[in-house]
Amino acid sequence: MSEYLPEGKLISEQENINILHSLRLLDEAKNSEKILEAKACVCDSSHNLIVDLAGVKGIIPREEGAIGIKDGTVRDIAVISRVNRPVCFVVTEITEDENGKPLVMLSREKAQRKCLDAYISKLRCGDIVPARITHLENFGAFADIGCGIVALMPIDTISVSRIEHPGERFTAGMDIKAVIKSIENGRISLSHKELLGTWEENAKKFCAGETVSGIVRSVENYGAFVELAPNLAGLAETKEGVRAGQQASVYIKSIIPEKMKIKLIIIDTFDYKYNPKRPEYYCDSDHIDRFVYSPENCRKRVETIFEP
Repeated sequence: MSEYLPEGKLISEQENINILHSLRLLDEAKNSEKILEAKACVCDSSHNLIVDLAGVKGIIPREEGAIGIKDGTVRDIAVISRVNRPVCFVVTEITEDENGKPLVMLSREKAQRKCLDAYISKLRCGDIVPARITHLENFGAFADIGCGIVALMPIDTISVSRIEHPGERFTAGMDIKAVIKSIENGRISLSHKELLGTWEENAKKFCAGETVSGIVRSVENYGAFVELAPNLAGLAETKEGVRAGQQASVYIKSIIPEKMKIKLIIIDTFDYKYNPKRPEYYCDSDHIDRFVYSPENCRKRVETIFEP
């Protein structure tokens, strides 16, 4: 398994567990600068992270807690927030404390730099990578793409169907796939909607005459847009009392690929609490150059081109 994975993915791997339980193997890992993971238990008053190495004390000094801590471009919250969570690191020294017990010095910053040099710096637009959601903001979702290095997924790239907040799709800690959308001055932006299927791929799941569930995304003077899947929405006839955010039962009047339209009738609505599940993906490759969402016979062409 690659060592350049989102933080938390290595901690349960048997090889990682075996190394943490052996000072000899920890010493070998030090010499090879192998990236390992363990749980951070405490952040002390000096903002050093104390890490549990299967009963042996590990310390990540504050300045080794993340890239940017040394030069002040990253705040200490990047270290403090790791308490009770897995952290990646390389072993830098194995010594003893004042009582003669083993003490292992660690560096998360060195692990992140190794990940940057060997993996993230080689990513190109269109590459599909594993990611883990770290936190959500109104404007987008932040995701760990390797060793705690985080990239932003703007809200308008999460799905074709528009959402008010990323929490309608994701939860913190959720494992997802993402596409490298852009790389500017070393800063990576992610996209997601290109992995959720084309209009046709999604529409194949539905038939005219069916009554299915959906989510009301917006209510306009001419009707209500109802999401049937994250990358598919239809237009329903206006109905009194319908509000955005409600769950809806909708009757499918017609599916028209050449116009990329689905006509619906709202049967009933009720309030809905979001409980996001891991997305269903339609792409199993590790790179895409372009994504054409619209049907081939549709006059309107909707596509994403990933620049090399």
